[in-house]
Amino acid sequence: MPQLVVKDRRYPVDAILFDKDGTLLQFMGTWGVWSRHLLASYSARLTEKLGNEVSLDGASILGVSDAENGRSADYDRNGPLAMGTIDQLLAVLAWQGYRAGASWAQAMEEAYASKQDADKTLEAERPALPLPGALSFVEHCRSHGLKLAVVTADDTAAAEKHLAWLGIRDYFDVCIGADGVERSKPFPDMALLACGKLGVHPSRAAVIGDTGGDMAMAKSAGIAIAIGIQDGPGGDAAPLEGADVCITGYQELAISEDEA
Repeated sequence: MPQLVVKDRRYPVDAILFDKDGTLLQFMGTWGVWSRHLLASYSARLTEKLGNEVSLDGASILGVSDAENGRSADYDRNGPLAMGTIDQLLAVLAWQGYRAGASWAQAMEEAYASKQDADKTLEAERPALPLPGALSFVEHCRSHGLKLAVVTADDTAAAEKHLAWLGIRDYFDVCIGADGVERSKPFPDMALLACGKLGVHPSRAAVIGDTGGDMAMAKSAGIAIAIGIQDGPGGDAAPLEGADVCITGYQELAISEDEA
């Protein structure tokens, strides 16, 4: 029986549920690009609609910062872009349009149009990059017979597409987006649905994610172990609320067979 080995501790599991962005894919490689085009399109649309220049700050609106002074762009692991659904992000965006002077109807219409603009750019560029070691770990899991699922705040169709861009969609038995459940993270719905589809009890599953929402979902669903993956200063895993253990990368995980 396979065991998940995390920092010399062993957990008997039958399945692993992965978050997508920031866990399998490099978050800024995909969503940094998407959010930049989203904000640029919305700003231009509002400026044209209202007749005065509208500028939008990604850090305060979505929790994503552009590179400046030689520092790499980054994102808030507890912010809207990292944890929110697409509909929630568009509502956040529309609020900025309403504050700038547009009616709520205009603000929402332009937000959805800007999403379409950003989606088209993402489709053209396909900037999906895997986290170091992610693909080999997924292959390792499959070779040991583990069932795998993706549970993401992204929409299901988009998630399927991003996994296909990386050539790893077939490794996952189940892919569930926020549109597939009544409540997205931090609620347990996605994890429970994934376990049900996999035929695995939550107490025999692990969750790997990069946000507090992932950890909260795992805890409320009764998942065996919630693993936070995120880089911190000096190569140490940064604290992640609700995580049973935090790691800096997939090199700290392994799958072994029960010797008993």
